[in-house]
Amino acid sequence: MSGPILVFDSGVGGLSILEEVRKVLPDEDYCYLFDNARLPYGELDEQELIDGCESLIAATVDKVNASLVVIACNTASTLVLPVLRKALNIPVVGVVPAIKPAALYSKAEHIGLLATPGTIKRDYTHSLIKEFASSCQVELFGSSELVLLAEKKAAGNIILQEEISQLLYPIKASALDTLVLGCTHFPILKDEIQEYLGDEVLLLDSGKAVAARVSSLIERNVKLKTGNKEMVALYTQEIEEGLKKSLAEFGFSSLSKVQTG
Repeated sequence: MSGPILVFDSGVGGLSILEEVRKVLPDEDYCYLFDNARLPYGELDEQELIDGCESLIAATVDKVNASLVVIACNTASTLVLPVLRKALNIPVVGVVPAIKPAALYSKAEHIGLLATPGTIKRDYTHSLIKEFASSCQVELFGSSELVLLAEKKAAGNIILQEEISQLLYPIKASALDTLVLGCTHFPILKDEIQEYLGDEVLLLDSGKAVAARVSSLIERNVKLKTGNKEMVALYTQEIEEGLKKSLAEFGFSSLSKVQTG
């Protein structure tokens, strides 16, 4: 029988993607792999990120006999997809910032992209803006601090509104009407972000689009269901008890550290 769908991210942000995929494919087995030893990815050298992701993901694909890989990380997707697609003989799905729908939904033609510094500076991101949002005023906001806040919330810690407001003040001041959450960590903070920016700002992410793509590929490959609905989480650095509890509540029955390098 076919192996699990492998979902990869630097931290717990990819859970926002996994949640959407599970909604459309509830009977699949899943392996969630996160490289928290090198979090946040937005601060890494490009070649270090590419080499590290390729070796870690390829080794895990072999270990769990994965049937499909989802790179649930915008920063990694902008760099490692071509390399992984050459290295692996299974489908690889990446995450693309929701620039296209943002441009379509924005009534003021004034949109923003909130992402990691790495995603903000990539040529790939600027090509998306040029192709799909050339008629819009586009603001770019880079933050690694929000990634760490999302990790903090996922571990069960309280996020203060002051922490959000300090990071998002420039976005509120810009008066845009549509904001793309261009990092999979950021939907974890969606309620806090929406509360601070107000309901007049539309927040968009790529979760449902990725889920639809994964579903189409699984159906095309006529994957045999194992029927176990197993949920396994793997990480590269020990995690605190609060996060272990959150992962168990999410549905993971097995949590373990993997070796890197």
